[in-house]
Amino acid sequence: MSEYQNWFNSTTGKKVVENLKQNFFNALYFDTQSEAADYICSQITAGMQVAFGGSITVRGLGIREKAEALGAILIDHGVPGLDETQKLEVMRRELTSDLFISSTNAITTDGYLVNVDGYGNRVAAMIFGPRKVIIVAGINKIVHSEKAAFERLEKIAGPMNMKRLDRDTPCTHDAVCHDCKSLSRGCRAYTVIRRRPTHTPMDVIIVGESLGM
Repeated sequence: MSEYQNWFNSTTGKKVVENLKQNFFNALYFDTQSEAADYICSQITAGMQVAFGGSITVRGLGIREKAEALGAILIDHGVPGLDETQKLEVMRRELTSDLFISSTNAITTDGYLVNVDGYGNRVAAMIFGPRKVIIVAGINKIVHSEKAAFERLEKIAGPMNMKRLDRDTPCTHDAVCHDCKSLSRGCRAYTVIRRRPTHTPMDVIIVGESLGM
């Protein structure tokens, strides 16, 4: 990454952090994913119930493995081998965890978090339930407006996540959102968090690198 790209990412990320703070989030900027991972791990203690929102970003940071090494009790519906009933039960437990860690589909330069979900578990946990929430996002998730955020959900996050989840939806065939009525559709619950929910302590971390989808 060139020095000019680093400058651009840092300047953009820090500006968004200031706007997030104006919206009552505890917002932080880190140049690298390793710095972000170190901060997240500093919030984890032995015996803490740590839950995950099915995030490629968080997985890429290795937080699950680091949390386990720190002695945390992991609550993760993404564990292989769970059937649908077991997965739903784990999702319900995630809602009352000590710490819920996830990413966001988009962050506007005004400091709004914009997301789309299939089950609704991830967006529900962001809003209320866990004792604390940490949202971590790469610089690639920043967009200029709510309209641009929803376009990102439609044109990038939606199709890529449906492909990742091996869903039989039109977008997994041509990478184009059709606003489909497929039973396999994962874009069902849309949320915009413009201010930190009153009773949900939330850290929003911006990383000056591209992370996730």
